[in-house]
Amino acid sequence: MLWPLFFLLVPQISVGNPVVNFQEDLLFQPLASLPAANATESFWIDTPGANVLANEGSQGPLTEDADICIIGSGMTGISAAYHLAQAVETINLKESHLQVKVVVLEAREFCSGATGRNGGHLTPYSFFNYREYEGKYGSIEALKSLQLENRTAMAMVSVIEKYTLNDIVDLVAGGHVSLISSEKEYMQLRAEYLAAHRAGLNVGEVEWLKKEDVEVMYGASYPAVKFPAFNFWPLKFVTQLYLLANSSSPQFSLTLHTHTPVTSVAPLESSRIWSVNTARGSVKCSQVLHATNGYASHLLPQFSGKNGIIPTRGQIVAVRADAAVSESWKASWGGLDHYWFPRPMNGSDSGLEVEKEQHVDHPLVLLGGGRHIGGPAFEQFETDDSVVNTALGEELRGFLPETFPSMFKKGQTPEMEWTGIMGYTTMSDPFVGPVVEDMKAEAETGLYAGQYISAGYSGHGMPRAFSCAEAVADMIIAAIQDKPWSPLQWLPERYLTTNRSQKKN
Repeated sequence: MLWPLFFLLVPQISVGNPVVNFQEDLLFQPLASLPAANATESFWIDTPGANVLANEGSQGPLTEDADICIIGSGMTGISAAYHLAQAVETINLKESHLQVKVVVLEAREFCSGATGRNGGHLTPYSFFNYREYEGKYGSIEALKSLQLENRTAMAMVSVIEKYTLNDIVDLVAGGHVSLISSEKEYMQLRAEYLAAHRAGLNVGEVEWLKKEDVEVMYGASYPAVKFPAFNFWPLKFVTQLYLLANSSSPQFSLTLHTHTPVTSVAPLESSRIWSVNTARGSVKCSQVLHATNGYASHLLPQFSGKNGIIPTRGQIVAVRADAAVSESWKASWGGLDHYWFPRPMNGSDSGLEVEKEQHVDHPLVLLGGGRHIGGPAFEQFETDDSVVNTALGEELRGFLPETFPSMFKKGQTPEMEWTGIMGYTTMSDPFVGPVVEDMKAEAETGLYAGQYISAGYSGHGMPRAFSCAEAVADMIIAAIQDKPWSPLQWLPERYLTTNRSQKKN
């Protein structure tokens, strides 16, 4: 039974029964398409100067041979390249002979999938959903699930701080404020918090705010809970990861080809066992990583349908605040089936259609969510991000003026509006590991030996993808060295593809 997936876009616990169970009744659940050629313009991608690698490697000859081919240049694909580079450097400090050649293939511009089209949040879920995890998977898996998110966020922040990238990626450590819609939700969140705390989870500094306090501090008439979190410019972070990986070691070669959609992956009878095929030619390689998230089933049909990865369209608007905001308001936000945050005024958005001097303390706010307006399918099985949903756009336009009436003007036209494709699973957890032949309980990997996947983050990829990419990079390095892979203690066991089945995935 499938939970209403729009709940999972923001830090909100799953309560009650599913609103819909439409997937059970769908007779036709198509394979994902390739990404649309003419996607809507995203703030992250289309702000002038933001995407310096946009068309890298799109002209000239295609790389014909590599040890590893990564399909997708978003957070997962480039994080994997970064972790591979780090691993090669570490190994060569001891053995000094491992050389690895990696090629990254991207269907459109660099980082133009979900990572370049999301809400800009880096929000580990602190204690949210702990009791659900514990009830389904036991206390150890429940702890791993939430610890992984904190591990991921802090590892990313560590990279940012190590290489002094704070200003480049517009990192803001303002925490996350989640508005609470009802007394019932408040009590359930308190129960989640207490259960996680009793289990020994480090939930960080959690602050419970009364409705009256929220009204005074923030201007909304709801109680709230605040916990540690960040926001940033995801595409710029991924860009820096690529540049770091590309300059890491002479023993590690990294090449990027944008505007090069992969049409198929076929076996070879040679030392390179896979041919990754594109309209520009083919790349022969030994290992393939599918970092394609919502588009995964285009190349891997076994990941189609409700038991695989469901492509799901999300929508974002960029709205200018109509009043100055306090320093405390400059956090990331969630709750009420939405998520939003104000761009830092000293960041890289010096105005889109409004002159800079007109919005001195009036930040641009990026808002998403509300997919329940998109109809009974919640925008699922959608791969077209070249269009927006008009009804959902109207709902987004009305949300901030209704929630913060003193700060946002009704009827204001967004400065930008765009869509992006996420990948959901029925467990809300990603598939990480070797590509399996099917979704049966005893899944085999033989026909796909040498292929890996990390995808299906269910709208919550930023605090998980960097670590999941590290896990598959670790598997690939083990395979290259012809060594057995040892499971990583911090990775939830249920994420592994070989542990998933039709009943659990």
